[in-house]
Amino acid sequence: MPYIALKHLHMTCATISISLFLLRGCWMLLDSPRLQQRWVKIVPHVNDTVLLAAAVAMAVWSHQYPFAMGWLTAKVLALIVYIVLGTIALKRGRTKTIRTWAMAGAVAAFAYIVMVAMTRSPMPFWI
Repeated sequence: MPYIALKHLHMTCATISISLFLLRGCWMLLDSPRLQQRWVKIVPHVNDTVLLAAAVAMAVWSHQYPFAMGWLTAKVLALIVYIVLGTIALKRGRTKTIRTWAMAGAVAAFAYIVMVAMTRSPMPFWI
């Protein structure tokens, strides 16, 4: 698979990932029973697996690796923050207030990841 196809797959999966996160977040805030549907528990994990696989393939293809490239390191660290805050927002937060703040933080982490990817800088605000 050519690099550009991997990149488009990665960006598409990232868009699907944040869309599903926002949808599940809204359902969580509304106490919707839709959160318990089988596909809601499976599809995001499948999509995120493809997203990560495409990221790894792009890194190998381009010979640009986290901890060797500052911007990729920033993306990986922000991804960890996104995952932790996402689990607090959707599962682990004890109150709706905590879940709401965690959701906002996760969305901010995702936005940071996108900005880092677009600028290839760990400090995209200063470019």
